[in-house]
Amino acid sequence: MKALVKYGMKPGEVELREVEKPAAGPDDVIMRVKSVGVCGSDIEFWQNRITFPVNIPVTLGHEFAGIVEEVGENVTEYQVGDRVVSETAAYICGTCEMCRKGMYNLCAKRLGYGNGTNGAFAKYCKCPTRVLHRLPENVSFDQASMTEPACVAYNAVLVKSHPMAGEAVAVIGPGPIGLFAIQMARIAGAYPIFALGTDVDEARMETAKEVGANITINVMKEDYNAIIKKYTNGNGAALVIDAAGNTPAVKTAMEIVKPGGQITKIAWGAKPLGISLDPIIQKAVTLQGSFSHTWSTWEAVLQLISAGTLRMEPMISHSFDLDDWLEAFETVDRKIAVKAVIHP
Repeated sequence: MKALVKYGMKPGEVELREVEKPAAGPDDVIMRVKSVGVCGSDIEFWQNRITFPVNIPVTLGHEFAGIVEEVGENVTEYQVGDRVVSETAAYICGTCEMCRKGMYNLCAKRLGYGNGTNGAFAKYCKCPTRVLHRLPENVSFDQASMTEPACVAYNAVLVKSHPMAGEAVAVIGPGPIGLFAIQMARIAGAYPIFALGTDVDEARMETAKEVGANITINVMKEDYNAIIKKYTNGNGAALVIDAAGNTPAVKTAMEIVKPGGQITKIAWGAKPLGISLDPIIQKAVTLQGSFSHTWSTWEAVLQLISAGTLRMEPMISHSFDLDDWLEAFETVDRKIAVKAVIHP
């Protein structure tokens, strides 16, 4: 079968290759992949700007949904033809403290699809039943492929953080996860919700307004600190979500967060910060990271999609066939797309 493979650790060492169709183990299913989202990390893999290990050669793709085509001999809960979406934790040990606590997203031996083991930019993908969720009837495969970034935002905003109805939330970086973070803040009743971006984010800032941002700010042209203080009685945002990951984003977060507030960092950053973290001390701010998601997060997000509470249509702006993967990646890299979906 045809698969999009990262075969080396230099920029651009990604190509379509013929690989063997995966074989199901006794507790696995083989999914016929229908939709795969292009994640920002896929762009990082392609350009080799990544900050964590990759087991090459590896088939990329970790945001995917499809149909069960084969089942292993021990599988009873799924049947051929079931519509499913998969989590990203392709392998966990199941015995460490994190796994036993249900926090398997933090398992030290975790292997994720698309970097630790073969992912879904291919016709078929092998999935243990542990990572599968059934799709509500009214959720399309394209929408389901967006579940993973929505879960990242759900975990960061509604599980790890504490947004309060009527309190300000600021989201730095209007990429897909940032846009989903805005939606989670809206669901929590936060007000006002600020979206902060740069000149290249112009199109995505319009989407930010559509999905729930009350105020959008171009940090390259506007005094973001003054604007946020104007709408928060001079206090700043109670919660700041860093969905950009770079040093300026961290600096901005420390400037705009209110005393006693929270900064939750979702985005990765490859370079040292090179700035003082003293404002965190001065303001007694909680700074934390948020990574991935767990089973209950996926079930909740699928219900939000099914109910229409999460606005999915504005999120999916482009679709491509697998043969056109390079055009898809370039469209995402240039921030033309809000979110691109590939159909293998």
